[in-house]
Amino acid sequence: MRFNIKINLTLGKTMLQIDQISKTYPGGIKALKNVSLKIKKGIFGLVGPNGSGKSTLMRTIATLQKPDQGSIIFHGDDIVNHPSKMRQKLGYLPQEFGLYPHMSAEKLLDYLILLKGIEGKKDRKELIDYLLSITNLQKFKKRKVGAFSGGMKQRFGIAQALIGDPDLIIVDEPTNGLDPTERNHFHDILSDIAENRIIIFSTHIIDDVKELANDMAIMHQGEIILTGDPIQLIENLNGTVWQKIIDKHEKEKFENQYPVFLSKLYCGKLNVKAFSKTPLQGFEKCYPSLEDVYFTTLKKCQNNETISAS
Repeated sequence: MRFNIKINLTLGKTMLQIDQISKTYPGGIKALKNVSLKIKKGIFGLVGPNGSGKSTLMRTIATLQKPDQGSIIFHGDDIVNHPSKMRQKLGYLPQEFGLYPHMSAEKLLDYLILLKGIEGKKDRKELIDYLLSITNLQKFKKRKVGAFSGGMKQRFGIAQALIGDPDLIIVDEPTNGLDPTERNHFHDILSDIAENRIIIFSTHIIDDVKELANDMAIMHQGEIILTGDPIQLIENLNGTVWQKIIDKHEKEKFENQYPVFLSKLYCGKLNVKAFSKTPLQGFEKCYPSLEDVYFTTLKKCQNNETISAS
């Protein structure tokens, strides 16, 4: 049995097109508001505050719920009206990934692979060995998954998401609670498997997007407020970010006097950052980060200013 994880020559340049989808929950909560995106192969970072609509969008793409309006086209298929077309090509690691804690890793994978319709015992064993190998879990295959660390559980989640060699993998807030070493392991795995498929990586951790994504979008209150290549978005902000180290008790004064979009503790003081196209007295210019792109974009949105999206 051959596993075509690395190479898939049938993938098109733009594989997933989301057009004007909206979703309102009972009680009038507008979770998605006319969301449109074009997503190509590689890792796509979807970032936004908690409650911004990221998980609703992920569940909608995964066909776990239908939008009230709009379309989602994947490989030319209308997956809103024909969800089985997506489910055949999808791997999904939700924010809350349930496990059977008393089963070993290899037995649980065997069970999940059988559910996917792979019945041959030899084929299942080969696939189990392959999936545990690429997620660095081979030496833990006899261990019960309930005894896995947080990072190991997330790696197991990726292993099960790869069953069936999906063209699209969705991971929703996967690095929450992981220590730096586990987080790095998880990033390495995503990077390795992303070359010839789409991975949509939903998170509120800016560093995840900075380290992994070749394309991204920022969500706020159910809307997409900025899209683009992270490197280009950072460069677009160059020359407009200014910083100053101040005492903590000066925070309110500076926020009232200057266009401050971010303040962070720094050696017991505050590093305040402000957005301005012209120099600010007492501030020094600094090269922007993706975090600066994120917070300036949210600030402009909150102030009802126009945001330039790529």
